[in-house]
Amino acid sequence: MMKRIVTLQDISCVGRCSITVALPIISAMGVECGILPTAVLSTHTMFQTYTCKDLSDQIEPISDAWEKEQVSFDGIYTGYLASGEQCHQVCDFFDRFSGRSSGKRSMVIVDPAMADNGKLYAAFDEAFPAEMAEVCAKADVILPNMTEASLLTGLPYKTEQDPAYIRQLLEALLELGCGTAVLTGVSYEPGKLGVAALDRDGNEFSYFTRRCEQSYHGTGDIFSSTVAGGIMRGMRLKDALALAADYVVRCIEATAASDSARWYGAEFESQIPWLCRELEERLRRG
Repeated sequence: MMKRIVTLQDISCVGRCSITVALPIISAMGVECGILPTAVLSTHTMFQTYTCKDLSDQIEPISDAWEKEQVSFDGIYTGYLASGEQCHQVCDFFDRFSGRSSGKRSMVIVDPAMADNGKLYAAFDEAFPAEMAEVCAKADVILPNMTEASLLTGLPYKTEQDPAYIRQLLEALLELGCGTAVLTGVSYEPGKLGVAALDRDGNEFSYFTRRCEQSYHGTGDIFSSTVAGGIMRGMRLKDALALAADYVVRCIEATAASDSARWYGAEFESQIPWLCRELEERLRRG
């Protein structure tokens, strides 16, 4: 039976990010993807002019309607949340729909999208990381980048990394309450970039790809969406992380070879056929 996941994040009507990325990738991977939009934007925020409609007042009514219809989910995946209020609403959504009280567990995956390159996004105040930490505490898997991990844990942000520092960050992330912490943007040597993970049983995993010189909007959403789709298809977490890392590299390279505007977002669509073939092959190999 096909699995069903719901993603809670914003919609950019034009531009590659958030639900505009999550819905096609997860669907292409053979997973039903429901959406609960937290906001609607005319374009993503790399455009000079854009509109934004906050949908915080719709989260509870939509949740109520789903509950009355006895809608259930095999997974819940969150991305960019626009405010501390939405963080609290999402925590309530987890309590209502993760199924933990009924014994039917839903996998909760959180991408705490709030910062990059050592800085909190301009839309957030200094109180926001603590509110996002409450969301992470309820997750089975969290997927912060290095900046987000630093803000969530209070540990210093370092551009030069070593295994001891990464282990310290991962252990501090687990103290938030999540089941498994995954760090993205990990690098120990020039030309290599990857992920490192640690779960509550002490199991470690890391995976590295070649570092791409280019950087494009939406790659974090591509990575997290692919991880979510892989887990829903029955992949082990480490295999889903490796697939997602490889896919992001292909998307970056496709974008670099394209004549389209680079700020528009990473070109993931042309690489979906590769993702689908690779997913089935890796599932077959087990």
